[in-house]
Amino acid sequence: MRNKWLAEALGTFALVFCGTGAIVINQETGGAVTHVGVAMTFGLIVLAMIYTLGDVSGAHLNPPVTVAFTVARRFPLRQLPPYILSQLAGAFGASGLLRCLFPANGHLGATLPAGSAAQSFVLELVLTLILVLVIESVATGPKERGTQAGLAIGATVMLEALFAGPICGASMNPARSLAPALVSGHTEHLWIYLTAPFLGAGTAVPLGRFLNLKS
Repeated sequence: MRNKWLAEALGTFALVFCGTGAIVINQETGGAVTHVGVAMTFGLIVLAMIYTLGDVSGAHLNPPVTVAFTVARRFPLRQLPPYILSQLAGAFGASGLLRCLFPANGHLGATLPAGSAAQSFVLELVLTLILVLVIESVATGPKERGTQAGLAIGATVMLEALFAGPICGASMNPARSLAPALVSGHTEHLWIYLTAPFLGAGTAVPLGRFLNLKS
């Protein structure tokens, strides 16, 4: 199983490094990347990692996705802890490297609500619910792989980041939010991004079962 754990760590590293790196570089260059560019970066790196690692680990890259597969009985419970630890390791490795590359940057792409906490909480919950429903419908068992999965999931991430990113950050991923928050020291409102995505993913599982999405 070590190759699967390494794949999850590498995939999550790439997601956080490229995604939050785009945010940092956008700040460092006075907006050269743009919000649209940041959203596209998140979507494209997810697509690329699904194509690269989907056949190895399933390219979950996100603790709530792994939890959702587990709750839906499409992923073994014994693999849940090492998968999540691998995802966290990859995320922290990426944020640590970004800290070395951009030591003066204050937030390192940490997700912070632009409006109220309640507003961002609901947005993160709904965004994750939609994302997990898409994943459930295109994944093969517990694996995100193939042209259909890569395009559908990557496009969903990009779409949600495009319209909701300016308000809540459109994280949908506790590993992606936890690492830059702790490395940068900006942990305010972190609870939103550690709870809402899990609730959204947990809601998506029975809803997907009711809708009889592909398993």
